[in-house]
Amino acid sequence: MRFTAAGDSLIQQRIPETYEGFEEVREFILRGDARFFNLETTLNYEGDCFASQFSGGTYVRTVPEAFGDMLTYGFNMTSFNNNHTMDFSYDGMLQTKDVIDEYDVVQSGVGRNLDEASAPHYLDTPEGRVALIAVSTSFDPSMMAGKQARRVPGRPGVNGLRNTKTIVLCKEDFETVSRIGDSLNIQASLKASIAQGYARAEEGVYPFDGVRFALGEKNEIRSAVNKEDMERIKQAIFDASLQADYILVSVHSHQNYSKIEEVPEFYADFCHQCIDAGASAVIGHGPHLLRPIEIYKERPIFYSLGDFILQLYSVALAPEDFYHKWDLTSDASVHELLAKRSANFTRGLMENPVMRESVVPYWEMEDGKLTKLELLPVELPLGGNHSVQGLPKPVKEPAFFERLKALSEPYGTKMELKDGIIRCSW
Repeated sequence: MRFTAAGDSLIQQRIPETYEGFEEVREFILRGDARFFNLETTLNYEGDCFASQFSGGTYVRTVPEAFGDMLTYGFNMTSFNNNHTMDFSYDGMLQTKDVIDEYDVVQSGVGRNLDEASAPHYLDTPEGRVALIAVSTSFDPSMMAGKQARRVPGRPGVNGLRNTKTIVLCKEDFETVSRIGDSLNIQASLKASIAQGYARAEEGVYPFDGVRFALGEKNEIRSAVNKEDMERIKQAIFDASLQADYILVSVHSHQNYSKIEEVPEFYADFCHQCIDAGASAVIGHGPHLLRPIEIYKERPIFYSLGDFILQLYSVALAPEDFYHKWDLTSDASVHELLAKRSANFTRGLMENPVMRESVVPYWEMEDGKLTKLELLPVELPLGGNHSVQGLPKPVKEPAFFERLKALSEPYGTKMELKDGIIRCSW
């Protein structure tokens, strides 16, 4: 069985039928029987949907026809379960889901209730049946889908994986934090809620205005997956194992607690638990740059594939809330808004070359084991022809090769660059 995948596709404008590099990218993607990408936008026309009070960072939307343009690369599986899913509230989310269904593309991770959002969805190919389960760890709490009750409908939303971050401190520092908190009576509201039965106390943890501190041997940041969410996702993998020959798990995750390239503890644990439960591969995206590649129990984990399309300068409109965040009103143009946020186009995702470096993996599996893994290095140009700005173009001598190689080596993955293709061994 053959697979290809692409990371974040933050598409905001139509894609030309052909451009320099398009055919090479398309041919590489079409090598896979199952071909996945993460759709990081909503699909609706101007005026269709009101904006949410919050966004994933930028309010992103594009016309439904742009999704059809994405399919010209050859993709046949997708998810839009990410931090932008509800940029245009429930209407925008459900309209996007409906547009994808109209194109008859396999999608997962978003639903009209939690059971629907969590469920695997299937791609049938001559080589086998592939299940897709899509998860996000980076989302506003209100985006989480809700379960059906016997008499109350479930809530539309995403299949989320909640997680906790705990700052572990040595005895001296823990006592300092506790003393400061006690002097401010920082836990007054929490203690009242516990006394009234609305909250629970956590042994060995000192909550400090939303931050969890714990006593330990040394200062460090620990993170852990939510057990309820993890069990739900493992159940979906188990259910898919009866129906499919291979199971792909897509995960959108932004969190970082040291360097953005590093993999948080809870994230690695989640990916390992997915493989242990029967997933064939985990396809990560979210931080808009490359993270390590791990071969775990002879199955691939891509902790982040980086960006496949990045068109933040092509945002056509924004709600008043977004203008207000930058001390403007919608009397200003989007050009003025983006210029102010980017300090006159000197900072942000578009201006950082690392955020415009990516790989498209091709891998083969037989009897549930990885037998071949190759990476097509691509870069997303900035400047010049605005029609192709932010679109993937193959690069023969990628500047990021040594960095990706060094990131992956601690995970046991070796890399060699030859003829514009990165070949992996393990």
